[in-house]
Amino acid sequence: MYRLGWSHQKTCASVRQAVAWCYRGGSISAEPRINDRIRVPEVRLVGPSGEQVGIVPLAKALELAQEYDLDLVEVAANARPPVCKLMDYGKFKYESAMKAREARKNQAHTVIKEMKLRPKIDPHDYDTKKGHVVRFLKQGDKVKITIMFRGREQSRPELGFRLLQRLASDVEELGFIESNPKQDGRNMIMVLGPHKKKTEAMAEAREAQAARKAERQGVTSEETSEAPAAATEAAEAPVVEAEAEAPAETPEA
Repeated sequence: MYRLGWSHQKTCASVRQAVAWCYRGGSISAEPRINDRIRVPEVRLVGPSGEQVGIVPLAKALELAQEYDLDLVEVAANARPPVCKLMDYGKFKYESAMKAREARKNQAHTVIKEMKLRPKIDPHDYDTKKGHVVRFLKQGDKVKITIMFRGREQSRPELGFRLLQRLASDVEELGFIESNPKQDGRNMIMVLGPHKKKTEAMAEAREAQAARKAERQGVTSEETSEAPAAATEAAEAPVVEAEAEAPAETPEA
């Protein structure tokens, strides 16, 4: 029996894989077929406003697309016959890209911030660290609190436990204990979770930013409107004073 060489066997295997992939419904391009790229005898046509036109020959569908000055876009290639719609494909792609961008912008990512403390932390340092924890919780992020023990401090884990409990009680209006304090080697760890969801925190931040922007614009407009009035008053003031200081004329004898 004649045996194919290694290169021929590899080529045949690649062809069989490509055929099998196409048979499963694969497509070489992710873009839908439009206009002359559609290679079927008939299509189920949908009008520009979403109305059902019915099953029509491909030539008729292309003629209608040219008549409406639109594109014929294949929206359901696996249907029998394929479903095509009359639309402005360039505008459709732009709107789809803008929707995807807006969805990515509003997508909430869970972030775990970390704050490290010492058991014998200074009161001022504690207030600073607590301020960071408050800011993180307001932003809708989780906070991992780590107490670091050194030397003889490792024999006094209750110091770290009391410090974590104190911090949790100070920020209880903004967050809750998601993971109770536990010893991890030389450290003691606790995780705080926010009461607000990330999406809610992002929405409030955008509203606050819009309010500050509107307030700045209002102050600027008030200053602009007050400037001409002040200039007018300054120009009129000397005239009034001059009239008031003018001496009265004495009648002649």
